[in-house]
Amino acid sequence: MTVAGEMRQYQVVGRKAATDENPNPEAYRMIIFAPNPVTAKSKFWYFMRQFRKMKKTTGEILDCVEIVEKNSRIVKNYGIWLRYDSRSGTHNMYREYRDLKLTGAISQLYDEMAGRHRTRPRSIQIIRTATIGAGELKRPNGSQFAARKVRFPLPHRVSS
Repeated sequence: MTVAGEMRQYQVVGRKAATDENPNPEAYRMIIFAPNPVTAKSKFWYFMRQFRKMKKTTGEILDCVEIVEKNSRIVKNYGIWLRYDSRSGTHNMYREYRDLKLTGAISQLYDEMAGRHRTRPRSIQIIRTATIGAGELKRPNGSQFAARKVRFPLPHRVSS
């Protein structure tokens, strides 16, 4: 999977295919970040194979819709819990980003993980995301912009 542009958020619902023994199997819903719906469905089956004994050949996708954020005009702080595979092993991580939309923060995450840790998008698994208030920020980079009176001085401005 390559990340071309901004990631999108999809809700994928799937289940095992109905049989005579089980005519109405249990449905599973996942929120997945992917660049397109085809990749979202593929990631759904990847996780279902890990968590449940279910493959694409024995199941079916019921629904795949893109989730769009309602209010994307206010800058928010996002906390992202993730797991990634590096050359030396599997690591858990918590990151904080400021963005207008959650999908923008996820795109920042993929770009930063590629730059800092040389991690490929296929080896990143997003565990949880949350909108975080200014008082709950843990990292100094995000908390410096969360103050009430943030100023951006222009020290090298030349008056004409």
